[in-house]
Amino acid sequence: MKIILTGGIGTGKSSTAKIFKQLGYKVIDADAIAHKELENSKEEIKKLFGEEFVKEGRVDRKKLGSVVFGDSKKKKELENLLHPKIRQNIKDEVQNLESKKEKFIIDIPLFFESKGYDADKVIVVYTPKEKQITRVMQRDGLSYKEALKRVQSQMDIEMKKELADMVIDNTKDIKSLKEEVKKIDAILKI
Repeated sequence: MKIILTGGIGTGKSSTAKIFKQLGYKVIDADAIAHKELENSKEEIKKLFGEEFVKEGRVDRKKLGSVVFGDSKKKKELENLLHPKIRQNIKDEVQNLESKKEKFIIDIPLFFESKGYDADKVIVVYTPKEKQITRVMQRDGLSYKEALKRVQSQMDIEMKKELADMVIDNTKDIKSLKEEVKKIDAILKI
């Protein structure tokens, strides 16, 4: 079964994915794949955005992020470059895990925004928008304005919640999150 784990920036997908790993799931991490493909695409990044976005042989993700999260055209250019590569990586990993009969989830933060992925079940990790902004500010050292821009660049979390097959409430602490994930695991085993 293809189970997608999604949510919004700062909702706690990474923490949720770690809990799924502890329960024996393999996790295909679209963000990790995206970071790898971003680094593999340094030359294309230079051509699309400029030499200053690659420093000391690495893509300056923070600088690139500040451009693409403020310019929908630039964001689309980056997505057009990376998304086909990310999709192929995910497809290859799914085939590998299915052939081994492993249980797995696919962590795709922008599942609803990017379209084009098959899913049997979609699980949304939910936390209210203001809490997302606060978490992004704390985690990434961003101003309120910058964090808000990143949250607003994605589909609203309330809409994602409505589109989900299952919702994991991550409004409380880690203990509550673990209980939420265990409930979902029990449902998936049925």
